[in-house]
Amino acid sequence: MKVTASVAAVALVSGSAVAAYAAWDLAQSVQPTITLGNEDVLDGVPDVGAMEGGVNILVVGSDSRQGQGMAFGDPDEETAVLNDVTMLLHISEDHSNASVVSFPRDMLVDVPECDDPDDPEEPFSELYGVKINSVLSHGGLGCVVKTVENQLGVTIPFAGVVQFMGVAGLSEAVGGVDVCVAEPIEDEYTGTFLPAGTHNLSGVAALQFLRTRHGVGDGSDLARISNQQVFLSSLARTLQSNGTLGDPVKLYSIAKAALANMQLSDSLMDPTRMISIAKALKDTDLNKIAFIQYPTAYVDGGGAVAPTSSAEYVNTALQNDLPVTFDAAAQESAFASAGDPNAIAPPAEVPAEAVPVEGEAEAPADPAAPAPAATVEALPSDVAGQTAAETRCSAGRTLDDQ
Repeated sequence: MKVTASVAAVALVSGSAVAAYAAWDLAQSVQPTITLGNEDVLDGVPDVGAMEGGVNILVVGSDSRQGQGMAFGDPDEETAVLNDVTMLLHISEDHSNASVVSFPRDMLVDVPECDDPDDPEEPFSELYGVKINSVLSHGGLGCVVKTVENQLGVTIPFAGVVQFMGVAGLSEAVGGVDVCVAEPIEDEYTGTFLPAGTHNLSGVAALQFLRTRHGVGDGSDLARISNQQVFLSSLARTLQSNGTLGDPVKLYSIAKAALANMQLSDSLMDPTRMISIAKALKDTDLNKIAFIQYPTAYVDGGGAVAPTSSAEYVNTALQNDLPVTFDAAAQESAFASAGDPNAIAPPAEVPAEAVPVEGEAEAPADPAAPAPAATVEALPSDVAGQTAAETRCSAGRTLDDQ
């Protein structure tokens, strides 16, 4: 399967000799795959475009130091297996919109019974009210997937785990990402010191920008998520503006970095599906790619957060394959990113159906007619986030503020 996936991808864009070498090169990079246990939902589905209700992919960032050298601490003394980053990518069925939902690492969740791939006769037990970032160490990637499925009410047939150096490698593969910093970022914990302005980040610098918590917003994990959305929205703009998703050489570099540094689910090793996913996102309107922070509030005593009632709006959008809109008030929270001071506000859009035609009387509403079906999920004011089209800036935090 590893060799077949590599050959199929590379042969599409190169001659036979180059394809043979590239396939061999990629196959040497592949990490062991992970079985999620829900692959049966893909039976009879030829590609992403044929998936009813859109496609869901879970991306997990592990804080494990194993195999990462000494740059992030002694792997034998300081390592863990926590999913400190848990994000869901949803691509709509018609590929017109997409959502990236980030879950706070300290969010309390219920964990359903999960299969143990090493011992199917002894499944992992249910857990109640535990932090979501502990689920990876409890039951592996499949258990994280099952927990998020349980929280959202959707099916997630694709997933992958990436470690520190994998993030660094992927950022280098795309040629770096430009990020805007509104106020200086100073974080001794990650070694991140950035003056206000625009910076092109790649490699370890990009990784530490994504990891910084003390240097942004209110210093919380919620602020870190907003900071990550600044980076990811810029990454989305970069991928579309420089034609990366249509450039075989750049795609090869990204594929090599991903295969070398990520553990993917069995379902993502199907080359047809991988190509379909890339094509599905290639032309999606940046205004319709939403980065959403799953809405939570601190529990009594602090130290953890729990989903608020507004989480149902996010769940509904995902379950019904709907695009979302943000309430402007959400950007005023203490942990939100900052607006770009150089941005020019776009003119307000007026729906075509709301523009009266001269000389035409407005037809009275029919009280017996059913209400039109919702086409967009308007998120409440406590659901923070941004679209990929928005250039927002990191709300930096200096050492004096910490």
